[in-house]
Amino acid sequence: MKNLLLTFSIMLGIGFGLNANTFGFDVPFTLRNNSGKSIFLKIPGVMNPNLSPMSNSGVDLAVGQKIFFFHKGKKYLLLEVDKSFEGKTIKVNELIKERKKELNLKYKKESNKGKRY
Repeated sequence: MKNLLLTFSIMLGIGFGLNANTFGFDVPFTLRNNSGKSIFLKIPGVMNPNLSPMSNSGVDLAVGQKIFFFHKGKKYLLLEVDKSFEGKTIKVNELIKERKKELNLKYKKESNKGKRY
């Protein structure tokens, strides 16, 4: 009888789309890529989205969820979700540019063209 009750409870939860974040902890917002290049992100335990150029991606993430970006194969924290993100559009390419400056990472590779030695 306990197994039947447990199975029913699980099915009921799945049927209503319940998960650990259903009870008011998810924050809906949009990730926007305004650049001409794809942006690969990592959202641990959720997904690894590849934002296409000039695209939007709607997400619902838990408060405290971390989103990472990559630079030269190394993972860096882009942001941590909080309630202030609700309903907003986050311009990911601009935020990455800011984070690279904060982390003293080179944003673009310097060209030697036009330089005199």
